[in-house]
Amino acid sequence: MGEHIGEFRSRLSRLDRKYKGMSAGYDAKLRSDGLIVITPRKAKRRMALLPIAVFLLGFVAFKGFLLLSLGPTGYDERVARLQEGTGVEQVGAFVMQSDPLSTLVAEQMGSVLQ
Repeated sequence: MGEHIGEFRSRLSRLDRKYKGMSAGYDAKLRSDGLIVITPRKAKRRMALLPIAVFLLGFVAFKGFLLLSLGPTGYDERVARLQEGTGVEQVGAFVMQSDPLSTLVAEQMGSVLQ
């Protein structure tokens, strides 16, 4: 009797794993002998690029706005002051240094705002 309970529990655990696997979706395929076999769909681990693109676009717009409002010399002075700070501030200075894209964004914002 004990061996039957073990087989029953192992079957239940297999069915539970299959059920959890199919909660993300499943594929049904027709084999050559006419039997329909349903298998769990493999989870696709893809990274959503839209949030990353929106973040980068917003960051470049923020840098352009700062460059426009502080002016090129004032902006460069503040970045130079950051470069003299701690390690975290130096990383921030590297990220915040003016680049051609942020300069272009600042010029476009300036033409729109004036």
